[in-house]
Amino acid sequence: MDIQPENQFDFWLGEWDVAWGDDGNGTNHIERILDGKIIQESFRAPDFQGLSVSAYDPERKLWCQTWVDNNGTYLDFTGKVEYGKMILAREAIVRGEACKQRMVWYDIRENKFEWNWERSDDGGNTWRILWQIHYTRKPASRPRKASGL
Repeated sequence: MDIQPENQFDFWLGEWDVAWGDDGNGTNHIERILDGKIIQESFRAPDFQGLSVSAYDPERKLWCQTWVDNNGTYLDFTGKVEYGKMILAREAIVRGEACKQRMVWYDIRENKFEWNWERSDDGGNTWRILWQIHYTRKPASRPRKASGL
């Protein structure tokens, strides 16, 4: 069954434990706000906090996300589902160098998925993973019915 574009991020809704590297860990709370039209993320880890808001733009047929965090970072992304993965990307300048950055949600299952932060220095021909997070749904927020890509 095909999922309506505005519901493609429903797999992300809920309370998540997140883990990366040898000892990185935190939580992520994802919910719909503003009459269900906006998805709000609240990411918490030791010494790091951030939030995002995401909305589907039916005119452009793209998801749009804005991220801010306690380091003063502001990032904006656009993207869509491609090959069963949610991919949001942006053009960036990092330390004076132009590059592309993207977030990739993949291997999406009812109660877990993988997320990568990636960078390309060759216009998107090749990507390298800078940060990989393993998401596991907290038992109290398990959905009654799975909804994903």
